[in-house]
Amino acid sequence: MKSTRTIALFFAGALWLLSTAAPLRAAGPYLHGFDPLALLPPPPPLGAAEDVADRESTLRIYTARTPEEVALGKDEHTVTIFAFTSAIGPFFQPGKFPKTEALFAEVEAETKKIVNHAKNTWKRPRPFVADPTRFAEPGDPEKSPGYPSGHSTRGTAFALILAEIFPERREAILANGRDIGWVRVEIGVHTPLDIYAGRVLGQALAREFLRSPAFQADLAAARAEVAATAKP
Repeated sequence: MKSTRTIALFFAGALWLLSTAAPLRAAGPYLHGFDPLALLPPPPPLGAAEDVADRESTLRIYTARTPEEVALGKDEHTVTIFAFTSAIGPFFQPGKFPKTEALFAEVEAETKKIVNHAKNTWKRPRPFVADPTRFAEPGDPEKSPGYPSGHSTRGTAFALILAEIFPERREAILANGRDIGWVRVEIGVHTPLDIYAGRVLGQALAREFLRSPAFQADLAAARAEVAATAKP
């Protein structure tokens, strides 16, 4: 009897160690059948009056940019949820919230697939591709087309979801999400139309994520983790 109990305790302990050692993964996929082409209008054709006006406004913003805006754009070349630390608080740091990071890793993967489907369908050239004489190619150029902006989409979706976890910081988080998109115009890698399309797509994606039962389960775990770990 004693040996049976000892063996049971051994296996229980082994399973616990395996569960804590294994990398945390979200319960996704969360979305099924989301079609960005049914949501967004096609961008204007290259050279059409609307396209020209959009690119001229981009040039005005680009030429008025500050060194600080350029530095921010380079710093946010890869956007993670920790781009929102200034809005949430200095306690929000990588490695402290593994369940929250796992949730957003799945959100990012699903969002990227949807954004790329739209980009590769419409193939709208970025400013430095359409007009290389007026827009300098970035040091680390984006190879994907411009519409919709992936940064703007992720910035919007991330912000709306983070606001569900940190409701008391909602306005600051949403403003941060807008800035993540807009700085891409300031550094000349997107036009305003690219950014606005990303905001629309990001809002729709956040709404669909929040309708997913699997997402809600992982969101609840992230909220509990933050409540137990965060030290504002």
